[in-house]
Amino acid sequence: MSVGHVARLMEAAGIATVIVASRVFRAQLKMMHLPRVLLTPHVMGRPLGPPGNPNRHHEVLTAALTLLETASEAGTIVSLPGSYRP
Repeated sequence: MSVGHVARLMEAAGIATVIVASRVFRAQLKMMHLPRVLLTPHVMGRPLGPPGNPNRHHEVLTAALTLLETASEAGTIVSLPGSYRP
């Protein structure tokens, strides 16, 4: 079961979700019609950023929570600026 399917099941149960994913998956995620998606510039497998960079992890998580609070319509996709810097 993919992350998108789990998110849809959680949303159906009344639990709001935000998918945090690498920007490289934008096209696939858009086709899935998910409620809220935060795209990051980070590499696959590290959507929160480089290991050992708690400041960047905090930025990504804060952006995800902000998206959860501010998204006004289903299918909202937001791209986090920046680049992957290990």
